[in-house]
Amino acid sequence: MAKKGVLLVNLGTPDSTRVKDVRKYLGQFLMDERVIDIPAPLRFLLVKGIIVPFRSPKTAKLYREIWDENGSPLFHYSKIQAAMLQEKLGEEYHVELAMRYQNPSVESALKKLKDALVDSIKVIPLFPQYASATSGSVIQLVMELVGKWQTIPAISFVNSFHDNAEMIEIFADNASKYNPETFDHVLFSFHGLPQRQLRKGDHTKNHCLKNADCCQSLTDANQFCYSAQCHDTARLIAAKMSLDRQDYTVCFQSRLGKDPWVQPYTSDILKKLAAEGKKRLLVFSPAFVADCLETLHEITFEYQEEFEELGGEKIQLVESLNDDLRFIDALEEMIKA
Repeated sequence: MAKKGVLLVNLGTPDSTRVKDVRKYLGQFLMDERVIDIPAPLRFLLVKGIIVPFRSPKTAKLYREIWDENGSPLFHYSKIQAAMLQEKLGEEYHVELAMRYQNPSVESALKKLKDALVDSIKVIPLFPQYASATSGSVIQLVMELVGKWQTIPAISFVNSFHDNAEMIEIFADNASKYNPETFDHVLFSFHGLPQRQLRKGDHTKNHCLKNADCCQSLTDANQFCYSAQCHDTARLIAAKMSLDRQDYTVCFQSRLGKDPWVQPYTSDILKKLAAEGKKRLLVFSPAFVADCLETLHEITFEYQEEFEELGGEKIQLVESLNDDLRFIDALEEMIKA
């Protein structure tokens, strides 16, 4: 009997911490038209002429600080997740892992599924909240590649899983080991996006960012809005932890460039909380299913240093889903739904 194919796709990571590998990774990542959504000639000049040459040595240094005996943490945990899922699903399924940028490539993973003669493919971009620059980019690439095949099996996609009950429970449980009641405030720090990308996704053309509360609840108008899904994830985790609304803040990190990004910015919230006399912060980063540069370095080291300079004392990162078996159960449910 033909097997059912499963393709897990995470963002990606350099092949090593050498500058040339980081340069190659950043070049592929930032040249994606859905990541930097400006005209191609301007994107080429910006990425190849400014960002990649200047950022690659610095970014390589940051990767070296989080690289361990297992290599890239994101790739390490992604491989574990794929292996655990294969074991969970059994012989009726064929699971492949790909990275949107670098290796293993989406093209090579799809070829393995094709060669395995699978009768269907379920694609799961490993991003809980939908964004054009992440899940949208994965879905577009898969459709472009498979569209060249002479015979195309049944293909389906998981658009997002921002409200998945298992995921919410894992994050809440991971926080419990740090005794949340001993912290002054809780932050849900999501990866940022330019505001223009949110507006492009507003099919109504009269909802996105029209008022300060437009992302506070999910509606038909903003059901695919990245910011609204982030707020929903935070609300569900906070409810699981019995947090009152004044006890947590949703914010966004990793801003690049001068254009306005989704707000509030995490750095601004750190300044505000420090000015209010807050000393200890518990920080989630629920945009990631595996710990990576943005969690292990940006939050754990950069924000810790920034907070201390502002008069704060402690930023405690709540680890991601990583190798938690319950996340594998959640993936299985998505596949079999």
